[in-house]
Amino acid sequence: MEYSPIGNAMSLVKVNTFIRSVYNWMFVGLALTAFTAFYVASSETLLQVIFGNKIIFYGMIFGELGMVFYLSARVHKMSAFSATALFVTYSILNGATLSSIFMIYNISSIASTFLVCALTFAACSVYGMVTKKDLTSLGGFMMMGLIGIIIASLLNVFIKSTAMNMIISYVGVLVFVGLTAYDTQKLKEMAITQPVDASGAMVRKGAIMGALTLYLDFINLFLMLLHIFGGSRD
Repeated sequence: MEYSPIGNAMSLVKVNTFIRSVYNWMFVGLALTAFTAFYVASSETLLQVIFGNKIIFYGMIFGELGMVFYLSARVHKMSAFSATALFVTYSILNGATLSSIFMIYNISSIASTFLVCALTFAACSVYGMVTKKDLTSLGGFMMMGLIGIIIASLLNVFIKSTAMNMIISYVGVLVFVGLTAYDTQKLKEMAITQPVDASGAMVRKGAIMGALTLYLDFINLFLMLLHIFGGSRD
């Protein structure tokens, strides 16, 4: 096959543009979540409404799960505007439920853990982007680990074991570190296979899905680290 520097350059621009869009949307989601969490935590009324009523709290949790599954399953059939609106709404709703961390951990430990998480995430993401090694097998192994974490967490709701909770957190850090590298590598494949679309709708929807995936990796990694290093307010 004849080497085409122009074709390679165009492919590189396409990949970089797509990946930049993914990270921009991920940062938007994280910013909305952080702002909402802090705002809700600063309002006694909102805290009482959300956490004082189990129906509302669990309704929000199941609503978030529903949004993730719906967006993942229907993103190709919905408009770019709908996909974006759903992602933004999810980020805000998740911020409201995550405001509980301000009632459990002190501000300094939340800030320091966030910094550690950001640096760890960045390192894993860079590795996933530059490595020549195929991380598909790693991704499959990490997904099995994620399923194990979910099952163990559900069991621990009834067992209420502090030791198991810590084990889940340590394993969770390893799992989401691996998933971050794997999901970042997948972004390059997504960028290359994005269909040509003059309106940019398909690219936008692909970027939203990529942003949601990395957003979930970041949030879960942060929560796992917070369980390990977070200092109690008491």
